[in-house]
Amino acid sequence: MLIYLSDISPWIWVGVLIVCCIIEAFTLGLTTIWAAIAAVPLIFISRTGLPFQWQFLIFVVLTLLLVVFTRPFAVKKLKIGEEKTNVDSMVGEEVLVTKTISKFTKGEARAKNGVIWSAASETQDVEIPEGTVCTITAVKGNTIFINKKGE
Repeated sequence: MLIYLSDISPWIWVGVLIVCCIIEAFTLGLTTIWAAIAAVPLIFISRTGLPFQWQFLIFVVLTLLLVVFTRPFAVKKLKIGEEKTNVDSMVGEEVLVTKTISKFTKGEARAKNGVIWSAASETQDVEIPEGTVCTITAVKGNTIFINKKGE
């Protein structure tokens, strides 16, 4: 059995490479790409006649080294998971208060895209009158939290 594995081991590593690349293409999480990269030198190492157990050990060590030392750098450089989408992208935008916001009641504010949101003041004791331009500081559920512009 082990002799058979030694004979086909280059193809095993090619298969590992292909499978890991396919998984990475669907997940885009920078997880299996390191195993795919580690499989490349194993294709050539397996041609030396090294027993499959040692090949597998080299594969595991290479994969772990790549994950530990290169993944954080790649995630930081590629900014994986840092893109703001949908509501999160509204933080920092200006809105116009269309209904006065007081200490105990929510008001309304119109965003640049014309959508009217339920709005509350970030600092609870401040009243924001109608017609005031404010900046969005947070979005929680269907309520935006705002501060007067410049505060």
